[in-house]
Amino acid sequence: MTTWAALKADTYRLAGRSSWGLTFKEILRSRAFRVVATARLCQAVSQAGRAWRVFMPVCKLLHRHAANRAGVDFPWSARIGAGFALTHGWGMVMSPGAVIGRNVTLFHGVTLGRRDRIAKDGQRVIGYPTLEDEVWVGPHAIITGGITIGRGSRIGGGAVVTEDIPPYSIVVGNPGKVVKSGCTPDVMHPVP
Repeated sequence: MTTWAALKADTYRLAGRSSWGLTFKEILRSRAFRVVATARLCQAVSQAGRAWRVFMPVCKLLHRHAANRAGVDFPWSARIGAGFALTHGWGMVMSPGAVIGRNVTLFHGVTLGRRDRIAKDGQRVIGYPTLEDEVWVGPHAIITGGITIGRGSRIGGGAVVTEDIPPYSIVVGNPGKVVKSGCTPDVMHPVP
């Protein structure tokens, strides 16, 4: 999927419909959507031909300004699937190596953090979290690196997740524990 198609999908997740006019309106109106749109712009320019890369510093500046205004640490280089929804946004922190699938929803205060550990042989092992498709992450949840949150799972507000989570699970608590399996994904306006 192209970056522009992903931006249209993000608009669809937000409003239940999509058009370029609506996308532009949401960029002007919503600080949380603006940071997603500027990240998509940076990604599009970085993938474009050599002639377009001259615009990269301007795109990065726009994204940094949008992220500061939204109160988030949102790296444009993170791999984010189509239909991404950032709800409220304030205080959200994402590591650049995070991988986010399609139709994922993140609320305010979420941390998708890098985790460093020292292996038995003394080597540093660095990991970033992977959120599969249709994952919903509640306010102030912390997900540390090197783990995978399975498709369709829901992470409750304030949960601290440091281990892999199987698909279609509900996780709550600190440390995060699976309290229900076989749950239905919570995705408003899913993008096909």
